Amino acid sequence: MSYKILVAEDDTDIQEVLRLYLENAGFTVLAADNGRQAYELLGTHKPDLAIFDIMMPELNGFELTKRVRMTSNIPIIILSAMNSDSDKILGLDIGADDYITKPFNPLEVVARVQSNLRRKYKLDGSAGTAGGETLVVGELSLDTKKFTLKKNDEEIQLTPTEFKILATLMEKPGRVFTKAQIYERINGEYFENDDNTMMVHISKLREKLGDDSKNPKYLKTVRGLGYKIEKS
Repeated sequence: MSYKILVAEDDTDIQEVLRLYLENAGFTVLAADNGRQAYELLGTHKPDLAIFDIMMPELNGFELTKRVRMTSNIPIIILSAMNSDSDKILGLDIGADDYITKPFNPLEVVARVQSNLRRKYKLDGSAGTAGGETLVVGELSLDTKKFTLKKNDEEIQLTPTEFKILATLMEKPGRVFTKAQIYERINGEYFENDDNTMMVHISKLREKLGDDSKNPKYLKTVRGLGYKIEKS
């Protein structure tokens, strides 16, 4: 199966480099020069994954991501020269699954595309966690068939990546997972610069769970090792 990848990037040189490397890896590439065109292609061609630049005309990458997340769980990778922590946090918070800063190695982009596709279709099509099991830890209830989280019967909205991190931890309460182990389970591969991204995901999860970052009830940091979720 040839997956369709949408590349929304107004720099034609970058667009062509990504097309070359992605097509060489066996993907079909759809290209858009601006955010509005990208949104139209999403509706008409139903790509399997999207790569969005931030600084695009007509509709920027942040706004585009928010619109897409209203109706779709397609994996989204943000590719941007905006490399501050606040930009990364914003991108991940509004629903992006990954964030790559420019300048970039095209081979890493291809690897991240492959890992995000593996993560999505492995989870969505597997018979294990996605088969209908409900994971319960204290006040938290994670329905792995409906992909919903409830705390005291109140539903909490999660991004696809946040859901997968929480599912990994809730499957084995009390067990410590390193950042690399978590990333390998949800993404298939781990890259050195994923450390900060994982910290952002954990921070946003704590915020959504109402967990005190200084004294969290659920998501515990085990210094020098990784993270765990406390047993109820």
